[in-house]
Amino acid sequence: MRFVLILLAVLASALPVLAQGTPAAQILSENRALIERSSRQTIGPVIEALAASGDASAAAILDAWADRRLGFRESDGTFFLIEPADGGWALRDLAGAPAGTAGRGEIAQLRPNSGVRGLIATALVRFQLADPDPARRSAALASIARDPAPEHLEPLRAALAQAPDPAMARLERLLTLRFGASAAERVAAIESFGADLGLDLRAALNPLVATRRTAVESAPEGLNIARELVPGRDLPREEAYDLLVAEGLAPARLSRTALRETLVAQIRDGQVAGIPVAALDSPEARDRAYTALEARGLVPPGATEDEVTATLDRFRFLDLYAEPDPAVTEAASAALARIGRTVGLMQAADLALDAASLASIYFLAAIGLAITFGVMRVINMAHGEFIMMGAYTGYVVQQWISDYTISILVALPLAFAVTFAAGVAMERLVIRHLYRRPLETLLATFGISIALQQLAKNIFGTQARPLTAPAWLDGALSFNDVVSISYIRIAIFVLAMIFLGVFLFIMTRTRLGLEVRAVTQNPSMAASMGINPDRINMLTFGLGSGIAGIAGVAIGLFAKVTSELGQDYIVQSFMTVVVGGVGNIWGTLAGAAMIGGVQKGIEWLNPSNTLAAQTYMILFIIIFIQFRPRGIVALKGRAAGD
Repeated sequence: MRFVLILLAVLASALPVLAQGTPAAQILSENRALIERSSRQTIGPVIEALAASGDASAAAILDAWADRRLGFRESDGTFFLIEPADGGWALRDLAGAPAGTAGRGEIAQLRPNSGVRGLIATALVRFQLADPDPARRSAALASIARDPAPEHLEPLRAALAQAPDPAMARLERLLTLRFGASAAERVAAIESFGADLGLDLRAALNPLVATRRTAVESAPEGLNIARELVPGRDLPREEAYDLLVAEGLAPARLSRTALRETLVAQIRDGQVAGIPVAALDSPEARDRAYTALEARGLVPPGATEDEVTATLDRFRFLDLYAEPDPAVTEAASAALARIGRTVGLMQAADLALDAASLASIYFLAAIGLAITFGVMRVINMAHGEFIMMGAYTGYVVQQWISDYTISILVALPLAFAVTFAAGVAMERLVIRHLYRRPLETLLATFGISIALQQLAKNIFGTQARPLTAPAWLDGALSFNDVVSISYIRIAIFVLAMIFLGVFLFIMTRTRLGLEVRAVTQNPSMAASMGINPDRINMLTFGLGSGIAGIAGVAIGLFAKVTSELGQDYIVQSFMTVVVGGVGNIWGTLAGAAMIGGVQKGIEWLNPSNTLAAQTYMILFIIIFIQFRPRGIVALKGRAAGD
């Protein structure tokens, strides 16, 4: 029995030793001195040995080391995982089992610098990539993508062999095309992306075709030359010589002023370097005199014009690829050229989508104006304020209905009702007294516009009010990294098409539409047929104003809702109606498409100056009207001459 107790005691005392006998513990113990004074330049092999040891505790040890939770007992060099405790450290052995406590002075805490922590983070990647937790794997992939390095390739391939993953496979190919072992392997990785347009692919390819400019007397074999530059043709002579000076291949250029001042300072007995002053009457003679002074060590080295020319003739100026392998740069250049062509087409498609989106907004804003202007020949400068009223109606509805989807569905018909009533009131009180008096109508509606803006400021203040879109309208429909369109703009486009259909139905399938078309074509003849033009004008003005209110709700979903909201669209609305053709819905649609397309095209050509784009667009419209004064789709019949 006594023997058994002695044996148990011996085994218990040997447990820490056994724990320290694991592969990770042996590596730490054998390299303790190196670990204690670790630096990025020296500690790499130790970290790599730990990561490749196969020890189950290696990942926890590396993580603790990076987090300053690794230390060793100074008395015997035993390593522990440490945590702060009262007056000292709580110890765990490298397998994670509790190992008692120790005082502060007994344990040497490892404090790796940022360089060492970076090496540890790279080593930990192989463990994180194989982690069963998808979040940790995703974080590891993101870390590699942010700072790719050649040493990440093998861990990626090992993790892929264990569990295939599309994101990991893509990242492996991106690293292979940059850090692959052979040119053939890298070219195959480049070609494997096919028609891919990913930003990460372009970011990986661009360093392969990056160049640096250098000068050599004779180009050695093996250089991957992008192109050779001729001074004076491909780059300025001054820039070429400055490159030589920067690389220490030539002395600094000597300016004419500095040359003259130096020669004057070196005049001795009417001579400079043995040359009479009278003989220094040409630039060439002065250059020879300065060269002679250089030879005697009387002046610092400086390149005269003749020397500059001779030096430039002696050197070759090259743009060299940073990537030394020509096959890789050729494949990368071809891939980037293919991507560039495809991106160009995609950008054109994206621009067309933006133009269609803008055209639908202008069409919604202008359709009501087209009705009133086309039927009544009234220039309504307050049309923008009906758009503003519709937007504020949507805002008020959202104060009462918190569900954004329901609030928008309520706001659309309510905005129509509010602005329809406002339009009818305006027509009854003001417009009908000013028919056939365009100047007075313009001034009156302009005054009403200012009054409505001030009324909105008094009620809602000057701060922008939010009109929030439903959650299902958040985000954008993305076709690839280049082409996308927001769901709000898609909804506005659909709304514009719906209103186009509704308007065509009203105008072609209802009695009101028939009477409106009759009044538009010939008011006198319509009146003689029993149609009341006064009533039609009132309903038409109300209908146009109501549609403007609905446009306001739609526009307010992505634009700031203020009292000036309508002013941002009134000019484009008038241009849309005039360019398309007065009194024709198809003309309004064509005008909106033209205005939207031209504006987006000008903004694309001059993206830094929106005001200039607006100016150029107005100039284009003025020129267009000179050649097509009746618009794209002109009225026919008697109304065309009114």
